[in-house]
This record gives sequence, C-alpha cells and structure tokens, in this order.
Amino acid sequence: MNTRHSIYTLLVEVGRAPRDGLPDGATGAALMCYASGIDEAEAVRETVAILKQADLSPLDVTGYGTLEERLADGHDIDTEERALMDRALAENSVIVAQLTPFFEPPGT
Repeated sequence: MNTRHSIYTLLVEVGRAPRDGLPDGATGAALMCYASGIDEAEAVRETVAILKQADLSPLDVTGYGTLEERLADGHDIDTEERALMDRALAENSVIVAQLTPFFEPPGT
C-alpha cells in the first residue's frame, strides 16, 4: 500500500449555492486545484469536502494526474505552478490556484 502523498491537479466545476462568494450573475465556476493525497480518489474526496465547507457546490471533478503524469503527457508546468504544488504537498492541503466564474451569454 502506498502511504506517500502526491499532488494531483484537479479541475472542479461548481454550481451556485447560498453564500458561495461567486460574483453576481455567475452561474457557477471552474476551480483549478492542487490537492494532496495517497491516491487521486483521496485527493478528490478531500477537495470536495473542503469546497463544501467553503459553501461551494461541487458538481464535477476532472483529474489531470500527478506532476510526473502531467509531464509525461507533455504538459508545460511553470515554476509558479510547481511552487503551488510544492506548497500543497508541504502543507498536506488543497490549494485553489485559479477560479474562473461562468456567466450566461447575453440574451439567453
């Protein structure tokens, strides 16, 4: 059994919820997260739990793997992104690196 934590890159889509802190008019958001876990399933569970505690409403999670897996897939990972991953690993935590709100197009 693997007991060494890795950092997983996760894209989490959230819907609206009371007190979620998303901008007025947003229909939801996408959050790029770096999460620590023994495996990706644990990283997803921890991320969803933390986002729910923050009054967000997770709808879907897409996993992009560990740093090593992403590099093997040809992803370009800059020093800032690596620093956030290192921080998540050192703190055994979930880091929300980017939040992109979704808005309905005008006239819909």
